[in-house]
Amino acid sequence: MSSRPTLRGSFPPVVTPFKQGAVDYERYARLIDFQVENGSHGVLVNGTTSEPSTLTLAERNRLVDVALEVVAGRVPVVAATGSQSLAETEALTSHAVARDVDALLVVTPYYIRPPQRGLVQYYLTLAERHETPWMIYHIPGRAAVNVTLESMKEIRERSRHFIGMKHAVNDLGLVTECLAAFGDEFRIFVGLEELSFPMMAIGACGLMNAVGNLRPGVLAEMCEAVWRGDLATGRALHQRLLEINQAVFFDTNPIPMKYMMKRLGLLDSNEHRLPMVPATAELEKRLDGVLQRAGLL
Repeated sequence: MSSRPTLRGSFPPVVTPFKQGAVDYERYARLIDFQVENGSHGVLVNGTTSEPSTLTLAERNRLVDVALEVVAGRVPVVAATGSQSLAETEALTSHAVARDVDALLVVTPYYIRPPQRGLVQYYLTLAERHETPWMIYHIPGRAAVNVTLESMKEIRERSRHFIGMKHAVNDLGLVTECLAAFGDEFRIFVGLEELSFPMMAIGACGLMNAVGNLRPGVLAEMCEAVWRGDLATGRALHQRLLEINQAVFFDTNPIPMKYMMKRLGLLDSNEHRLPMVPATAELEKRLDGVLQRAGLL
């Protein structure tokens, strides 16, 4: 672990492009390179914005391979390897570990709504099978389960390579409690655009935000402003992103994001897999307005 890069900064969860129903790996490679060339401090593969629940295990594993190949060591790569099934999570995690990703992000198992003791055992069972740094993906709005501070304390005590979490819920208090319990080296990444600057201002190490698919440079600049103590600049950049941050959630993520990426020429189409669907004509018009006011069109 000591030889791995320190994880901090903007790690956008890169979208999965589709072409006539299949994953477009060539376009995905270009999106990964776009992130590195535009200042992102790292990339997150198979995050929520990547629509991982619509992908097969083989497709998710292939995206990890493509990202590592394109990045070629220029920035850290974090692989999201969680599923609602322990068996699937084990398979995804084993592949990512074998490919030597820099860290793992494992979502709380969704739909099942396990008790805390089940969550603890789930994570420890996974962690004992590898030595790669790993983080919990805390997103109760989608997973329908919280992970408590007490559970994280037990996990931390029994898994020394548990290094942090992606926090995608409006709860700044838990951020402060985690940093108090585990120290400033505990990696907390912001998972809600509206909390990007506030959460970093109280100690989060970086961002894993969908909007980074559009404006990677601005998010990287905001992180760097906070690191150097220039909170006025960080706040100004956060305010500059306000309407785009809000637009991410005009419909289920990544429906708005893929449409905006298409309008900016980053995607050939805003194709999804069912039950996800493209933006409606009404939403497209609304998003065009956002992009125009942001000076992106």
